Amino acid sequence: MTDITTGDVAQSWLDRLALCSEAGPGVTRLPFTKEHRAALDVLTELMESAGLTVSLDAAGTLIGRLEGPEDAPTLLMGSHQDSVREGGGYDGIMGVVLPVLALQKLQADGRALPFSVEVLAFADEEGVRFPTALMGPRALAGTFDMAALDLRDRDGISLRQAMKQFGLDPDKLPGLKREPKEILGWIEAHLEQGPVLENAGHAIGIVTAICGIERHSVTLTGMAAHAGTLPMELRHDALAGAAELVLAVEALAQETDGLLANVGTMQVRPGAVNAVPGEVALTLELRAPLDDLREDAGKKLSQTASEIAARRNLQLAITRTYAQAATPCAQELQAQLAQAISALGHDVAYLPSGATHDTSAMADLCPVGMLFTRCNDGISHHPMESVDPVAMSAAIDVLCGTLQDYHVPNLAAGSGTP
Repeated sequence: MTDITTGDVAQSWLDRLALCSEAGPGVTRLPFTKEHRAALDVLTELMESAGLTVSLDAAGTLIGRLEGPEDAPTLLMGSHQDSVREGGGYDGIMGVVLPVLALQKLQADGRALPFSVEVLAFADEEGVRFPTALMGPRALAGTFDMAALDLRDRDGISLRQAMKQFGLDPDKLPGLKREPKEILGWIEAHLEQGPVLENAGHAIGIVTAICGIERHSVTLTGMAAHAGTLPMELRHDALAGAAELVLAVEALAQETDGLLANVGTMQVRPGAVNAVPGEVALTLELRAPLDDLREDAGKKLSQTASEIAARRNLQLAITRTYAQAATPCAQELQAQLAQAISALGHDVAYLPSGATHDTSAMADLCPVGMLFTRCNDGISHHPMESVDPVAMSAAIDVLCGTLQDYHVPNLAAGSGTP
C-alpha cells in the first residue's frame, strides 16, 4: 500500500477546490461570486480542521489564525483564491492550502510557535473580473485606492456593489490597515508558472525578487504605397523598420542576463496584401529583477528605435506607458527558506519571478519572501496547469522548517541572493 504524503493530502483539497468553478474547461473562479463563496466554504473546513480560527475581513480575505503567546507578533502567509478564466487549479489557491497543512503538521508533532500565524486567502489577485487587483494585500498595507470601488465588470456591476452583494462592507476597507511593528513578515508559496525549476531538476526554489515591469507604445510611420509599382529602394516601409526593431529587442534580451522582453501586439496599416505598410503600432514590454537593468534596457531600445527610424526615413513616436518597480525579497527570509531547504537535503535554487504576485503589494507592509514549486512543463493559466505531489510535499516540509526555526528579530529587506 502506498503511503499518503502531505502532497497527496494537498492534492485532495485542491481537487475539491477546483470544483468551485464556473462550468467549462479548467478553473474559472472570479471574486465575489458563488464560486468564490464555495471556495471559502472548503477553505474554512480545511483551516478549522488544522485548528485555526477563521474569519472573513471587509476585503473578502479569508483568514485562518493560529494564536501564539500573548502580544506576540504575527507572521503572514498565503496567496489568492481567484483564477483567470479557464485557468488551472494551483495558481494562487495552492499557496493557501500548503501553509495550512504545514501548520497542521507542526501541531500534530507537538511543536508550538513563539509567534502567531495567519494564513490569508485573498479575494482578487488576477484582476479578471474588475480592472483592478491586489485589493486584499493593498488594504492590509494601507495602499488601496478607494476610487477603485467604482470600477465595473463587463456586466456593469461595480466592485462596491459586488462586495455588498457578497455580504461585505467596503467602507471598512481603510480600517484593515495593519501596523508593521506587529507583523514579522510575509511568505507566499506559489507554482513557478515557468519551466526553470523543472528543467534544472529542482522541486522547489527561492524567489529573489519579483521583476519590475515597463511598457512602451511605439509607432513607426512611413509612406503607404502600391506594392506593385514602387521600387524597393524608394520605399519607406514601416513594417520592415518594425521587424528590425523586434529583432533588436530579442537580441538585447538574449544577451542581457535577467532581462525579459516581449513585443506582444502589432497593428499594420493599411493592412492590404498589395500595399506597402505605411504605419505600424506595437507594444514593447520589459521585465527584470533589478530596476536599473530594466530602465537601461528601455533607454537602449528607445535609442535603437530612433536609429532605425532615421536610417529608414521613418517617423517615430515612442512613449513609456507603464512602469512598476521590482519587489526584492528580504535577504533574511531568503536565508531562512534556504536553511530549511538545506536541512531537508535539497539543493538550494534561486530565481526571480517574472510574474506579479500578492507579495508585491505585501512588500509595502512588511519584509516578504516567496517559495516556488516546479510546475509540469512550465504551464500555468491553463487547464493543464499541474504541480506534482512530490513538489508540494517538499514545499510543506520547507514551510514547516522555516516556521519552527523562524528568527523573530526584525528582518531587513534587500534584493539578491544571500
